[in-house]
Amino acid sequence: MGVGEKSLTLKGFHLNRHHHHGHGKKQEFRGVPKGCLAIKVGQGEEQQRFVVPVIYFNHPLFMQLLKEAEEEFGFDQKGTITIPCHVEEFRNVRGMIDREKSLHHHHVGCFGF
Repeated sequence: MGVGEKSLTLKGFHLNRHHHHGHGKKQEFRGVPKGCLAIKVGQGEEQQRFVVPVIYFNHPLFMQLLKEAEEEFGFDQKGTITIPCHVEEFRNVRGMIDREKSLHHHHVGCFGF
């Protein structure tokens, strides 16, 4: 791995992320806060970028979306993970996960971006 790169493996997806140093700033990747990951949802012109907490990757509903991504694209996606469902379906899943998580504890969201 080259200088300034990080490797990240999530549920079988292997990503290389370029690491940029800021002068006294919190280190983030293209506006993605620590503890979150950017993904793409949808296909074609419908496709949108979302920033989600990494804890989502352990949730059964999100794991199902990752399984669909694996079936569509395989494990070796280059760059951002793409979830091939409709954006509205993803928003519904995200809402269910958030409601469930808010019953258990309060967490800082990644959705202000």
